[in-house]
Amino acid sequence: MPDILLVEDKESLRKVLRLTLEHAGYSVTEAAEASAAVREVGRVPYKIVLTDLRMPNGSGLDVLRASKNADSDVPVIVMTAYGSIDEAVEAMKEGAQDFLQKPVDSNHLLLLVERALEQSRLRTENILLREEWSKRYGFPRIIGESEAIKRTVAETQRVAQTEATVLLLGESGTGKELFARAVHHLSNRRDKPFVAVNCAAIPETLIENELFGHERGAFTGAGDRRLGKFELASGGTIFLDEIGELPIAVQGKLLRAIEEKAIDRIGGRGPVPVDVRVVAATNKDLRAAVDNGEFRGDLFFRLAVFPIEIPPLRERGDDVVLLARSFAAELGKELRGREATLSEASLQALREQPWPGNVRELENSIERACILADASELQPHDFGFTTSTATDAKTFGFDISGTLSEATERAVQMVERQKIGEALNAADGNKTRAAETLGVSYKTLLTKIKDYNL
Repeated sequence: MPDILLVEDKESLRKVLRLTLEHAGYSVTEAAEASAAVREVGRVPYKIVLTDLRMPNGSGLDVLRASKNADSDVPVIVMTAYGSIDEAVEAMKEGAQDFLQKPVDSNHLLLLVERALEQSRLRTENILLREEWSKRYGFPRIIGESEAIKRTVAETQRVAQTEATVLLLGESGTGKELFARAVHHLSNRRDKPFVAVNCAAIPETLIENELFGHERGAFTGAGDRRLGKFELASGGTIFLDEIGELPIAVQGKLLRAIEEKAIDRIGGRGPVPVDVRVVAATNKDLRAAVDNGEFRGDLFFRLAVFPIEIPPLRERGDDVVLLARSFAAELGKELRGREATLSEASLQALREQPWPGNVRELENSIERACILADASELQPHDFGFTTSTATDAKTFGFDISGTLSEATERAVQMVERQKIGEALNAADGNKTRAAETLGVSYKTLLTKIKDYNL
């Protein structure tokens, strides 16, 4: 694919720009008028289009539109003379990547071209799966090679470049906050705040204050004005985790904040403008919640502009091995001063687990094994749910070595962990309902969740 299509009617300037770009290592194709450029972008795909806005036989806007029709992702940079900023603004509204004011500064030109090409590459590669990109740009790396996770990553990268509201769907422990942070870091808001709010962890009486803040004297004890999370995220992204737990009374105010880009502080006298992108997440079936009157339908449809389903670990094949090795290396270094590894027997046992708690449960299991292990290579017995022999693993699925009492205890732990995980998933993370399903007290369930790192 050629690098750059350069569209400029003045031959002297076109020559200077071409030499500047070629000296920087780019291949350049020239067009002296808009009509020729329109034909060219329809014939050949380019990595970037650099076009003047005002030309005798056509407009740079025609080139911009033709370029976007041919490939909506191609970056277009427009050049404009002094006093024509309004035209540049119009071009930006129609999808131009950036604009250059004449006379063109060579260093600024090369900076914009490199930035545009870099952002184009970010859109077309699964960069969230690449360690070198995450280190370079500081966004969270997502580990996996399965088709399920690749599809999710591709959707995340595509929507991140827009301003669309995103709804992340998936079971507990699948990494929804990781994807929310990825959306933020790949967006134009990356340099602004990312503010996360767990809607399930805040008491119903405090959630409105937490989100929208209050004015001084709004209620007893409100001695000073307090900014809410929406204002703290100004210019950036707010991540509303467990959005399905948001009280119905607050949902209308959230809808207004999204639609009108304004919030009302408690005790305030008027709306406060906010510029915030909303990313929400839930493990609940929000459509069912809408049908049951537990969630506003208008809010659901406003949040679900671009839903992304994050696959559970059991549907990701050998990603469990990649994740386990990564966790072992990282946690081993953190807890033991050196990277931990996994024996083949351990890897096989990890593959066979159902992982109802998904990636979070896997990470917790690796952390526990790193603490308990005597050596840097983690063995099946360090996890407590695998067998010491291949025959036992196929027959029982857990370690039956030792006394009858010891083997029975391991069996009970394996069954309890799986049953609790299944109950929590079936109850959409609601611990009260899960306890009722399991026939145990709420306190007993909390204790076991803590014991099993679920």
